[in-house]
Order: sequence, then structure tokens, then C-alpha cells
Amino acid sequence: MAVKRPVEGAMTLAEMKEFAGFPAATQRYIRRSLDIGLDRDDAMTRWSRDVVEAASIRAQARLYRALPHLRQLVPDDADLAAVEPFLAPLVTLVGFDLGQGRLTSFSAFRFLYERLIGAEARPWLPSAFCAAAALPHLHPELRRKLLQSISEAAATASGWSNRQPAFFPHWVEKVDTGSAALPH
Repeated sequence: MAVKRPVEGAMTLAEMKEFAGFPAATQRYIRRSLDIGLDRDDAMTRWSRDVVEAASIRAQARLYRALPHLRQLVPDDADLAAVEPFLAPLVTLVGFDLGQGRLTSFSAFRFLYERLIGAEARPWLPSAFCAAAALPHLHPELRRKLLQSISEAAATASGWSNRQPAFFPHWVEKVDTGSAALPH
């Protein structure tokens, strides 16, 4: 067990670095989505800045009610009978999230959905992403950008890690460093 700790720490650090590499709007959307999808905090109070964002949060919360059921439906293998009940509602959720314009790459999408559903969903994420990224409700330029963001390696992987994500970003209050008294 002692051998696993440094590896887990390194993986957590890698996840933090990946998150830090996303644009600020993407980071904000991921934290908001995790608050809604994992029922962590009052997303409306924390994230709503105006009536448009409040409506978006309400719509996202309605769609995300499917997440507990989706977590139970993740197919174990490529059994086509098990794919449709899982993938169809997943593509609907992903289509909503991509339509918000804040998840602008496969890596940002994957980062969020590994946390919303779990590591066992990894084999299905490229399919869900490509299907949702090609939906006609997205602007053609966004569709192009999204579909170009998935690497050949991600789209054609022969296997996936079953290690659960360790880093789940949260809201962090800003600290006013200018008013902090310095010790003498």
C-alpha cells in the first residue's frame, strides 16, 4: 500500500494541472456542473449572476437528475443491448453541456464527465462526445472546434484506466491580499 501513495499523489497533481490548464470560463463551468451533478452546494446561489444564467442552471439541474440512473446503466462491455439505454440519455446531457459553450474541448468534457459518472464511463465518453459535438443545435464553427479537439489516441484507445478521479475542484473564495495586515 505504501507504494500506491506517491502514485496517487502524482495522479492527483496531474489532474490539478490539467484543470488549471483549462480557460477560466471552462473551470467555472466544471465547478458549477459538479456542484449541480454531485449535489454539493446550492448552485443557484453560488453561480447565478443573472436571469440567463439562472435559467441555464435550472435547465442543467433538470437534465442532471438523470445522472444517478446513468451511473447504474454504464455498460460493462460492448453489449449493444446495454448501449442504447446508457448512451442516448448521456448524449442528451453532453449536448446540453456542449451547447453552453464552456466545454470547448474533449479533454474538458472528459474531465467533467469522469467526475459526474465515474471512471467506468471512460470507454463511452469518446462516443458520447462525438455524437453530441455533431448535433445540429451547435453552431457549425463550435462543432468543428469540438470534433477537432479529440485526439486520434482518445478516439481509438484500446483500453482505459479504471482509477477513479481524485481531484474534484470546488469553489474557492477570493482572499483580499491587499488588506491583510503584515506581522511586524
